[in-house]
Amino acid sequence: MQYGPAVRRRKLGAELRALRALAGLTSGEAARLVGWHQSKVSRIETGRSGVKPTDVRLLLDAYDVRDPELHELLVVLAGSDNDGRHHWWHAYRGLLPSTYSDFISLEAQAGSMRTLENSVVPGLLQTPEYAREVTRAAVDGAHDGKVDALVEVRLARQEVLRSNKPLRLSAVLDEAVLRRTVGGPEVMARQLDRLREAAQLPHVRIQVLPFGVGAHVGVTGPFVIFSFTNRSDLDVVVLDHLTSSLYLEQREDLQSYEEAFNSLQGQALSPADTLDFIAGVADGA
Repeated sequence: MQYGPAVRRRKLGAELRALRALAGLTSGEAARLVGWHQSKVSRIETGRSGVKPTDVRLLLDAYDVRDPELHELLVVLAGSDNDGRHHWWHAYRGLLPSTYSDFISLEAQAGSMRTLENSVVPGLLQTPEYAREVTRAAVDGAHDGKVDALVEVRLARQEVLRSNKPLRLSAVLDEAVLRRTVGGPEVMARQLDRLREAAQLPHVRIQVLPFGVGAHVGVTGPFVIFSFTNRSDLDVVVLDHLTSSLYLEQREDLQSYEEAFNSLQGQALSPADTLDFIAGVADGA
């Protein structure tokens, strides 16, 4: 069973340790309450071993944690659920790398997402046609069935922007994202229209970083910052590479990327000027 990257195990373990201390229990007392050996509690709290969602629930009940949102978040951090409580992306578990499933689960539970993109439109804002072209390029040689399934996943992810409590999305896009023709002029025209439509949503903020800015702090690569409502200790930065993703959890790393994103927002066009800029690119296409 895949429990996700080490960062999530450590975050989950630290949170469970804090909740145990808040309940006034030693690790041995907690273990006795749930019928385990004390070493299992210690391994979980230090992130040395994964933990099933059902076990997380046992511990939370033992610690008298009644916050349903915290329950949900910690269960998601634990990974796949074996007691029948599935999330939609589990249907694709044979197709998706564990790091991608991990990313989707964080995205589904986060309160906000800040992202810098240098090359392509963020997945949450892609049209089906654009998503298909990007997927074909990223998964070279994939058969049509696999491409179809991956596009389905990408489009299903976009539900987080349409839910009752939608994800708050702030995206800074390098001008290259708008200028790079993906799938031909017609595909790009629809994609630019989609960006303008999304920018009208109250929980979506899009800003373009024009070429005129020159070199900037984001030239080294794209990144995503996930933040959780009232749980800043669970925030995480995700860096994507060709074959894997890197998850950063340390406070100093988070602070550095938050400062970088704030700097990029300050250099980028305002949301209103961005709409005009995207319209200009569309008219000139």
